[in-house]
Amino acid sequence: MIRIGILGDIGSGKSYVAKNFGYPVFNADYEVSNLYKTDKKIFNKLNKKLPKHISSFPIKKTEITNAIVSNKNNLKEVIDIVHLEVRKKLKFFLKKNKHKKIVILDIPLLLENKINEKKDILVFVDTTRSKIEKKLKKRANFNLKLYKMFKKIQFSTVYKKKKSNFIIKNNFTKKSVRIGIQEILNKIL
Repeated sequence: MIRIGILGDIGSGKSYVAKNFGYPVFNADYEVSNLYKTDKKIFNKLNKKLPKHISSFPIKKTEITNAIVSNKNNLKEVIDIVHLEVRKKLKFFLKKNKHKKIVILDIPLLLENKINEKKDILVFVDTTRSKIEKKLKKRANFNLKLYKMFKKIQFSTVYKKKKSNFIIKNNFTKKSVRIGIQEILNKIL
């Protein structure tokens, strides 16, 4: 099985690129969102650590955002609790798809949390800062303070680009992404 890890800046279109490979995708953001909605154990742990902020189940994204924005130490608390479960979900996904030719890992902190393996193929989604900002401003619940906090815990895009085996130029058209993906698949298959 070939593991392809998708790297890039927040808002660069990593999930869009991941979906367009046409292979099974592990989407960590989706898994986290799902845990907040369905996992009572996660709620109980977060409620115990952050009772002022996490008070209702299913957990609302605004509660998580408010907890993180109010105190930067709360981000670590959330990550410590949630990432353990996300790793379990990843293990299950990899086991379930072990006979697939390729799997795509759409995990925002792939390198930072050392989830990647040495033999993984890393693909950097490259786009302009102006396109990212334009896209982020359109997000319904975009929070600039939260965005800046997440940027601080991520490796720089220069570092991620250097670590990558391939770069896909995303100018937010289907054609640019499709061409980039096809070139990568032609080289690795």
